[in-house]
Amino acid sequence: MGLNLKSTSSKVLASAALLAAAAGVAGMGTYGGFTASTSASTAVNSATVNLVGGASDRLNVAATGAIPGDTMQRAVTLFNNGDQNLTGLTLTTSATTSSVLDTDATNGLQLQVDSCPVAWTEAGTAPAFTYTCSSGAPTTVLSSRRVVGVYALPNTLKSLTAGSTDFLRVTMSVPTAADNTFQGKNSSIKFSFDATFRGATSK
Repeated sequence: MGLNLKSTSSKVLASAALLAAAAGVAGMGTYGGFTASTSASTAVNSATVNLVGGASDRLNVAATGAIPGDTMQRAVTLFNNGDQNLTGLTLTTSATTSSVLDTDATNGLQLQVDSCPVAWTEAGTAPAFTYTCSSGAPTTVLSSRRVVGVYALPNTLKSLTAGSTDFLRVTMSVPTAADNTFQGKNSSIKFSFDATFRGATSK
């Protein structure tokens, strides 16, 4: 029995912008031909919120010929290169090409997302990558469930802070209970990491 799986990635871009502004006040003429003037200006810089992936991300690498019991691992980096802290991150996975692989919640594809405090060490050749957390650093399971859905990620992620990075490993697996009805099926899974940030305040 052979299963085919394609995976695509969607990088997140969340941005907020304020218009730059400048103001000037000109003084009025005063008594007897003497004049006085005053001026003031202010600039409002725009705020940016930008969550991007790394150059070595592998979510675009497709997997083919999977059978029950197989796993597929891909690395992805989340880097907050904006100037604003985030209040939350959500992972949304959806099937752009759907089959029983993504519609069967029990015997279809399962997903686990782990984080490592440093970059994952990659082994294997495309598409059969594997990843270990180097130097025995502890890993954290961020999500473990069926392959499609909308799930809030823990608020302990480093990339919630401007200038910080998270190193993630995405593992998709085919349950051993998958039967012949899964044979020859194809699904394409889209990954979207969505950022939210604070509400408006007085500046």
